[in-house]
Amino acid sequence: MDMHKIKIALLTVLLGGMTLPSRGQQLPLYTQYFMNRFLVNPALSGSDGYTSVNLTAREQWIGVPNSPSTQALSFQTRLLKRSYISKSTSVRRRMRHPSRGGRVGLGGYLFNDRNGIIRRNGFQLTYAYHIPMRTSQLSFGLSMNAFQFKIDPEDIYTPLDQGDTYLQNYDFVVFIPDANFGVYYMTRDYYVGFSAMQLFNSSIKLGKNGNNGYQLNRHYYIIGGYRFDLNYDLSLRPTIMAKSFDNLRTFQTTITTTLYYRDNYWAGLSYRTNDAISILGGIKYQNYYFGYSFDYTLNRLQRFSFGSHEFIFAAKFGDNARRYRWLNRY
Repeated sequence: MDMHKIKIALLTVLLGGMTLPSRGQQLPLYTQYFMNRFLVNPALSGSDGYTSVNLTAREQWIGVPNSPSTQALSFQTRLLKRSYISKSTSVRRRMRHPSRGGRVGLGGYLFNDRNGIIRRNGFQLTYAYHIPMRTSQLSFGLSMNAFQFKIDPEDIYTPLDQGDTYLQNYDFVVFIPDANFGVYYMTRDYYVGFSAMQLFNSSIKLGKNGNNGYQLNRHYYIIGGYRFDLNYDLSLRPTIMAKSFDNLRTFQTTITTTLYYRDNYWAGLSYRTNDAISILGGIKYQNYYFGYSFDYTLNRLQRFSFGSHEFIFAAKFGDNARRYRWLNRY
């Protein structure tokens, strides 16, 4: 086999392998997804009535060359009106019956994601509409995003390849538009949501001769959680996230149980099928939240990896919680 054919085969394996769960991933993993569910469901934008800024940084499979690395900075808010509280003489009824104002949520985020030889960086803008009910809320969200899809030639080239005409026929940088959709239902005690990401299912043509296309698969997420109040100080909050991709042929489930003390401190355990077990914890100080998780890899990569680290910072501002006690505040 000549050198050109070897390079064709190598590049095809590298690109195609990124769509297989055993070799890679197209969208980032988030162990602490429950801290910022907006990243996996656009309907969450402004759902809790706060204005929020979140920063997530994840380094996956430390010790493995070109392992996934993700940074995301998100913002979301609720467009509230002064008439949001209904004009009732009863404070209790006022908390349960919000008026027609303040139904729109807006959000967006910037992201940078590296996954093997592939790098993506771009932005997302989100519009959400919230329908308040007696003791619950139903939300819909749609987001548009655009990102730069880049293959780092330094991961392919060797010093002898610099003048290779085959590699020079590749578009190593492509700009891609896409869209996401989500629906979300929440009460004071539980929530459930569904979202579809990468709706356009785009095919990216990298080779100028039509070789080695890369498919962006749709990803489907189902999230859910429940709050058990054990006593005045302690609450137990199990959550689940089920993800399907690869044309619904592949599924992955993350189950997390977190114990909260006065909503200011938390610690928990998480299990992601066929991937990792995680420990996590965090602290709230005034309007600021700090979270950390460590993933211990359960698959073959554990022989080469020192685990995965994820850090989260969040700041929440806005009206006091008295207005929104019917909302779920995790």
